Amino acid sequence: MPHNFDEIIDRRNTGSFKWHYSDDTIPLWVADMDFKAAEPILTAIEQIVQHGILGYTVPTEPLYQAIIDWHGSRYGLWLDKQDILFSPGVVPSLVLLMKVFTEVGDAVLINDPIYTPFMTKVLDNKRKLVTSALKEVEGKYRLDLDDIEAKIVEHKVTLYLFCNPHNPGGRVWTLNELKALLSICKKHNVAIVSDEIHQDLTLSGYQFTPLLTLAEAAGYAHKVVSLTSMTKTFNIAGIKGSMIFAKDRALLRKISKQQRLSDEHELNLFAYAAMRSAYEEGGDWLAQALDYIEANIDLTVQFLEKHLPKIKVMRPEASYLIWLDCSAYFDDDQALYDALREAKVELSAGIKYGREGHLKMRINVACPEAVLREGLNRVYSALNSNENPKA
Repeated sequence: MPHNFDEIIDRRNTGSFKWHYSDDTIPLWVADMDFKAAEPILTAIEQIVQHGILGYTVPTEPLYQAIIDWHGSRYGLWLDKQDILFSPGVVPSLVLLMKVFTEVGDAVLINDPIYTPFMTKVLDNKRKLVTSALKEVEGKYRLDLDDIEAKIVEHKVTLYLFCNPHNPGGRVWTLNELKALLSICKKHNVAIVSDEIHQDLTLSGYQFTPLLTLAEAAGYAHKVVSLTSMTKTFNIAGIKGSMIFAKDRALLRKISKQQRLSDEHELNLFAYAAMRSAYEEGGDWLAQALDYIEANIDLTVQFLEKHLPKIKVMRPEASYLIWLDCSAYFDDDQALYDALREAKVELSAGIKYGREGHLKMRINVACPEAVLREGLNRVYSALNSNENPKA
């Protein structure tokens, strides 16, 4: 059934985190789509409400099978029921697994730039934060494998928090990159937790590889965990729900034990229902959404090439988030952010993703085309104004 992604749904005054403004600001920032969820998901939730009893709920066999079928058929990651644990979210899972693999004071490695909670949660939990900057080569990020290994040795790193596909750069790491990374971590006995929440948003021409499939083949499954969710894929983040995948029985017992210490091993009944419906019936909606997102990416790239040609655009290989280097227009991060806000358009400030985010911005293009066009016009106004010191 065709879905109308051009539909503009007013999200103001709904408690929306993305659309919280009191004025007419256009938000192109937080990773939250402005598309109505797939009808099968909405129907599944409506049926629960119509049933009228909202009691304690456990995951069902059909839910487990839906998860297994989705990841096996799409990515060759064939799971058993016991390989799957549930969690309220990927970020809580990052914290959980830090407690499984590390102690207070242990060194945890991340890349720079990276999704902000990778940094904050390491520090909040009193682990030592170690960063390895990604290298930009021909407009795309690359892993600096020599630096990663050097940092592991120098700081005695015990855990690597990895992001595949990468946020904010949009890289889908290749098979060879993942194998090389896994080899380094295995050599130095470093555990890997791979945030793979953007896996289903891989764009045409690219192939996502779950790290867990390679870890199992390499005999390193006891030190590798994957995190993912249906919430980002199907724009249902407000429901809260994610999964932890592991292939080693002893490791799964450790994770499960840690979950029960904080009672974070269950989801609410709406999350279970939405997850099953998404994986059983959401494929057609997702295919249409990805086509629409790719068209919006094309639109954004073409607009910036024409009107703001000094912006360096890192075209994503996955997701609806585009990483923009605005250093030709501003030389101060706060001034750049303030200029955009003054023009009543909000992007995510790159500096929040680490030092490598200096003078960069992340733009979210998962919205109706008309909203995106207006937002881009406001970006042009902000960066091309007389007040802009580099305009």
